[in-house]
Amino acid sequence: MTEPRATVPTSRHVGTTLAEAKSLARSLPDLLVEARRVATTVLAGWHGRRRAGPGETFWQFRPFVTGEAPGRIDWRRSARDEHLYVREREWEAAHTVWLSADLSPSMDFRSKLALASKRDRALVILLALGDLLAAAGERIGLLGLGDPILSRNAAERLAETLAIYDGAAQPALPSAARLGRFADLVLIGDFLDPIDEIEARLADYARHGTTAHLVEIRDPVEEIFPYAGRTEFRDPESGALYTIGRAEQIGEEYRNRLIARRETLAATCRRLGWSYLTHRTDRPATEPLLALHARLSARVNEGGRP
Repeated sequence: MTEPRATVPTSRHVGTTLAEAKSLARSLPDLLVEARRVATTVLAGWHGRRRAGPGETFWQFRPFVTGEAPGRIDWRRSARDEHLYVREREWEAAHTVWLSADLSPSMDFRSKLALASKRDRALVILLALGDLLAAAGERIGLLGLGDPILSRNAAERLAETLAIYDGAAQPALPSAARLGRFADLVLIGDFLDPIDEIEARLADYARHGTTAHLVEIRDPVEEIFPYAGRTEFRDPESGALYTIGRAEQIGEEYRNRLIARRETLAATCRRLGWSYLTHRTDRPATEPLLALHARLSARVNEGGRP
């Protein structure tokens, strides 16, 4: 049995590419609405940077420490009791977070057990995360598709950019050329390209000093492999057909290979100090979004440094 993979074709018919681009553009308004719903669900738990520093937003009062400049004392608050207090503002230095979703043909897969296709779920997570990051005042961008932006309507602008570009024509893992030191990169996809190619690109990200967060999107049947008897499989990238007489005989080997691939990528992320999480499309989109929120919040509260 060959290793699960997605083979990128060397050329694509113009008509097919145009149809895929139009399909992506048509789906984005609905996906943006869904992303907003998901983001709203977790918005109450998003507390920005929550770190003292330069800014205009009040954060908290804290006791005055001997040796500080008297001008920092908030006399109105201090007049309420016998202690001196300093008014602290929340740190508002914008952090850069790059986002990327694999929109190649393998991501179009959706079984009857799934709530959405892998592609649609990846886009919902990306847009919802963009909405949350924008609300927190962070600078966000689509890696390989434009410059990072600092805007409250960033999610809409991300959707507009995605609608302009044919997602299928973009690499599953974009170039590291735009990455900077201390930036964060969120990669969402099924990571089914050859493992050596994936690890080479991850190493390139690491050389730029970027911290990556990988979100593996998997349809439930890709994990449980429920097939039996004579089964025909089609490679969504190349269109090649594979016919197996008794599919149940390869189920265990397939699952073992999938687990081994996942463990390899997870180990690479641990070694680099990155995060790696998995998400099945029969589960709510809020789950990976909450996990990403926790990891990015921890990173930003530390000043964007490992």
